Amino acid sequence: MELIYKSRIEAIAKRETNYNPIIENRIVDEARQNGPSFHRTSVFLSHSHLDAKIIKPVVVFLRSMGVDVYVDWMDETMSKATNGETAQKLKTKIKENEKFIFLATENSLISKWCNWEVGYGDAQKYIEKIAIFPLLESNGRWNGQEYLQIYPCIQKKDYGDYFYVVYPNGDSISLVDWLKK
Repeated sequence: MELIYKSRIEAIAKRETNYNPIIENRIVDEARQNGPSFHRTSVFLSHSHLDAKIIKPVVVFLRSMGVDVYVDWMDETMSKATNGETAQKLKTKIKENEKFIFLATENSLISKWCNWEVGYGDAQKYIEKIAIFPLLESNGRWNGQEYLQIYPCIQKKDYGDYFYVVYPNGDSISLVDWLKK
């Protein structure tokens, strides 16, 4: 198994949308408008706002697996300025969504909000409903925090686009099965 490059997720999203940015925007808009559904698994996507460029491809990637995705800045009820009310709304959204995925990038690893969300997500979802999704830059390095090693991690097989959730004990399950579990 190996970690995943941002460019791989971008390529998958382009393929899923037939290389059409209008389709990509429509999929992201559906994620924005629909919110959690009773018929589909819903995922809270913890991420740094500095990674906004990769969020659309990640949303397309996850929605292609049949799940709804919550992204805080796509929520029109979320205040633009962060405050205590923001924290309360995030707590509610983490609870409402069945799964919690932390998009682990260089930016999110140093974000105070992301680390707070992981801590709260841990308390609400541990261990079957939380996963770390490390995305590598093109230089191939990912300097994850040691404490993230206690969580399941989204990885891919060395060949093809087969994605798995790998638990700290080495057990694994396909990402699609984990999302629907």
